[in-house]
Amino acid sequence: MTDTTSRGAGATDRGAGAGGRGSAAAGRSGRGRGRPRREEAGDTRDHILTAAREEFSERGYEKTSVRGIAKAAGVDSALVHHYFGTKEQVFEAAIEVAFAPALNASYALADAPLEGAGERLTRFFFGIWENPTTRTPLLAIVRSAMNNDTAAAVFRRLVASQLLRRIAGRLDTPDAELRAELAAAQLVGCAMLRYVIRLEPLASADVEQIIARVAPVVQGHFTGP
Repeated sequence: MTDTTSRGAGATDRGAGAGGRGSAAAGRSGRGRGRPRREEAGDTRDHILTAAREEFSERGYEKTSVRGIAKAAGVDSALVHHYFGTKEQVFEAAIEVAFAPALNASYALADAPLEGAGERLTRFFFGIWENPTTRTPLLAIVRSAMNNDTAAAVFRRLVASQLLRRIAGRLDTPDAELRAELAAAQLVGCAMLRYVIRLEPLASADVEQIIARVAPVVQGHFTGP
């Protein structure tokens, strides 16, 4: 009887030990619950960014929330904060990806003579806006920047740091920054009237006609007196 009791107690101890190990494993697993595995992290981050761009595009900056982005991405709000932080930081990350083609406009000036740079930059810029794939996220960014001071500040900081300074760096003049900003104002102003406000006849004019008229003005800012 004693042996039987001992064996039963041993089995109970072993069961308790297995249960303890199972609880410990569950605890270890539970600590990471809600967080993707390392190999999935990149995909999760990209998925959140895609959802964020769509939310900002459809709702604008004011009406978009971190909770709404998380719901659209199918993740917990805490995961959005984990990857990006505040809504402002999510917006900056989202528009940096969406605005990347336009920010690359400065490369139209790289390693090439400044003569003809006005046409190269103007053609590159309008090429981005004429393409529906790249135009849609740009429209969302510009509209958000027009309607919210925080979004405008993020947009301004991004354009200044990644576009205007690169262009100014190619100009060997004391007023390089002013020239770069005037050239950008010419291009952005035309884009606003054509694609956002859709002012006629500019909105329906042939893009080659627009490039032919705008490029010399941009060139004048680069190399004019």
